[in-house]
Amino acid sequence: MLTSNMDLMTSARAALKGKMGTPMAVFVVFFVITAALSGIPKVGWLINALICGPLSLGLNIAFLAVARGGEMRFKQLFEGFNSFGNALAAYIVMTIFIILWTLLLIVPGIIAALGYSQTFFIMADNRNIDGLTALRKSKEMMRGYKTKLFYLCCRFIGWFLLGIITLGVGFLWIAPYFLASMAKFYDDVKAAQPQV
Repeated sequence: MLTSNMDLMTSARAALKGKMGTPMAVFVVFFVITAALSGIPKVGWLINALICGPLSLGLNIAFLAVARGGEMRFKQLFEGFNSFGNALAAYIVMTIFIILWTLLLIVPGIIAALGYSQTFFIMADNRNIDGLTALRKSKEMMRGYKTKLFYLCCRFIGWFLLGIITLGVGFLWIAPYFLASMAKFYDDVKAAQPQV
């Protein structure tokens, strides 16, 4: 039986309690790098596309570690570069699929994003898996669980508004809380998968 979203959030807060420093730093560095590269004229989008996959994988590695009760290490943010090709492929294909579905209508785009949402967590658990296989596994894993993840994301709307009201300062706490909750969701759904 799956854990309720409220309990996942409570568990995420407990995992972060007393050790918010590194999660905050990891999020800030991730945000600053991706935002700064996006601002480079003409080639920023290309550089960003090249590093967002590996950085996203590193971000998921780091938050999966802390969500499981371990210690997050700052260097984990860059561990995704050890699987550069797979992370890049996963990011590019996932982005293309989500954009194409969104061009049809917003709702199919959201459904696609939810379906592929576990890709980098799957890659964090299995560093040798290729990006396309991780995308397929995420889609399979999320069959029947997209609505639950959507509701979990909706629970953060108030928190995100608070982050905006505080001119972004609140996101120093909100983003790690959200990411740890996503990691908890992944572990919960993973445990519910039939064992082959």
